Amino acid sequence: MFKFIYDINFHRRLNIPAPPVRMSLQSSLFTFSFTTPCSSSSHETSTPTITPFLNPVTRQSNQPDSSGRSEENNGELLRASSRSCMCGRRHFLEAASTALFPICPSIASDNLQPRYKTVLNRVHPPRPGWYDEFYASVLNSTVEPYEAEVAVYKTQLFTNLRGKAEKVLEIGIGTGPNLKYYANSADIQVYGVDPNTKMEKFAQESAVAAGLPLSNFEFIQAVGEAIPLNDASVDAVVGTLVLCSVEEVGQTLQEVKRVLKPGGLYLFVEHVAAKDGTILRLLQSALDPLQQTVADGCHLSRDTGKEILKAGFSSVDLSMAFLSNALIINPHVYGIASK
Repeated sequence: MFKFIYDINFHRRLNIPAPPVRMSLQSSLFTFSFTTPCSSSSHETSTPTITPFLNPVTRQSNQPDSSGRSEENNGELLRASSRSCMCGRRHFLEAASTALFPICPSIASDNLQPRYKTVLNRVHPPRPGWYDEFYASVLNSTVEPYEAEVAVYKTQLFTNLRGKAEKVLEIGIGTGPNLKYYANSADIQVYGVDPNTKMEKFAQESAVAAGLPLSNFEFIQAVGEAIPLNDASVDAVVGTLVLCSVEEVGQTLQEVKRVLKPGGLYLFVEHVAAKDGTILRLLQSALDPLQQTVADGCHLSRDTGKEILKAGFSSVDLSMAFLSNALIINPHVYGIASK
């Protein structure tokens, strides 16, 4: 890895081209070098180019932030050309992993405005590609029993979107298990936010299975604490089993309110902490550190329902349910909040 970089710099100093014979052997290292850009022509064919519904426009406020930049600039959703991607932001362990799994990351992470990308990297630090791939595959293959049981609640919940939402944002979209409930129309535009880019291919498969044209679906690598969409830009926000794993629940809910249009709907299904003093709550408290480690930051003992109630929505309709397939991940709250 490091010898390859040295050879390139050596030939650049002499103003002669590097020997082409090394390119075929080191192509994966070249693609994922710390200092060398890679062509994303292969990436373009796997991920369709979709123009966001918003051109780079600004938030309503123009007050400078702490860095001296105006809120206008901070509110922009910037997209670079899909013709190239810059790799090399990973640490040595991830670089070694990508040599074994040479998959170029989604352009979503590379083209985020620096403000949003900074929050993404702070909240969800870059991980080896093989880890994200493994986690996405496991999640995709193990959710069926849970989804079968929670379907009755989701069906009831998502009927509220039919004919009422043209632009929908789903935070923590994961492998896309919710798309079949609301994304079965060519009249709907869906924006799926998730920090793990390896979820994208599964989410796209779910979109196609639901009947949503891929031209109406965009996957964006981001976190709930900093959503790279403009103020009042979507009709509805969907979030299921996501507030358990965000770093800042309150900030995520404020972002949900920010991107919602006036009167917009926030649909949620979340597992929450059991009642204080119960055996289940004691188990959740004891297993919480382990759960966070093995389940991508998931917390067992958060009072997420209370957080939603105090987030400042104009109205909140919240119900509770227990799911036999969820074991210690109980109870659940589900409902609709209006901006």
